[in-house]
Amino acid sequence: MNAAVLHALGKPPRFEQFPEPIAGEGEVIVQVRAASLKPVDKQMASGSHYASPRELPVVCGVDGVGLLDGGARVFFGGPRRPYGAMAERTVVPRARCFPIPDGVDDVTAAALPNPGVSAWLSLTWCAKLAPGETVLILGATGTTGKLAVKIAKLLGARRVVAAGRNEQALRTLQDLGADAVIRLDEPGQDLTIAYAREAGATGFHVIIDYLWGRPTEALLAALTRSDFAAAATEARLVQVGESAGPTISLSAAVLRSIPLRILGTGGLPPGDILADAFQQVMARAASGELRIDTERVPLTEIEDAWQRQDPHRPRLVIIP
Repeated sequence: MNAAVLHALGKPPRFEQFPEPIAGEGEVIVQVRAASLKPVDKQMASGSHYASPRELPVVCGVDGVGLLDGGARVFFGGPRRPYGAMAERTVVPRARCFPIPDGVDDVTAAALPNPGVSAWLSLTWCAKLAPGETVLILGATGTTGKLAVKIAKLLGARRVVAAGRNEQALRTLQDLGADAVIRLDEPGQDLTIAYAREAGATGFHVIIDYLWGRPTEALLAALTRSDFAAAATEARLVQVGESAGPTISLSAAVLRSIPLRILGTGGLPPGDILADAFQQVMARAASGELRIDTERVPLTEIEDAWQRQDPHRPRLVIIP
């Protein structure tokens, strides 16, 4: 069968033949119809991800959309190595196959779950967002950040502040529900002032951080109090990504002057929580409430598609 085959970490995969998969106990063969090309796919293939393959060659792609024997259309995740989603066929645990609503096309169904479910779980499972709270999205101009803005509003956030580095994308975020935007390319002190202005008297209840690095340092500086005062509303900062830097400098004064919890997103939630998040995201896609920009790319062009670098382009979806 044809597949996107990785022979060396740090190199793009090649379009070539790969042995057919054979299902074991509890597994199914999926006839793949679409698989999105995501940052995590590139991280795994580069060797920088904790789950990067140790034995090569492997087929790239951690999830996708396909048909089971009998014609059921499913979203699937976690193909058994050396198989992956970017191939004509793959093999996955039956338990990691989820039915797709009829109102969602293959390309959307392949592109939306990874960023959409991630944003949904960051806001619900990790941050425990409650209706009426104020949310700050750090990195709101990326694919997942845009979805987080929209989902926060769908979940009842009273106010959503979107912060990002792409000016053109920032101008579109009010259409997704952002009540205010912050440009992260402002000079250091101006950025701190902008954070403080948008935090206002009540502060941010939930912060979803896709950036880390300098933008997060400026935010924490803006939130740090310089006087003794009654505790304000607790802020829950969910650390999701590091596109602006892998580390920050964290002053002890931050944690002593404000009620702040810094939370990670490591590990998967229980299966029922994950399945519910998937169903919620797919239902809102079927109703038109959640959308994602996509571009179809044939599997034959995987090497060229892999080397595209612009994170603000539509999500690429590989079609076998």
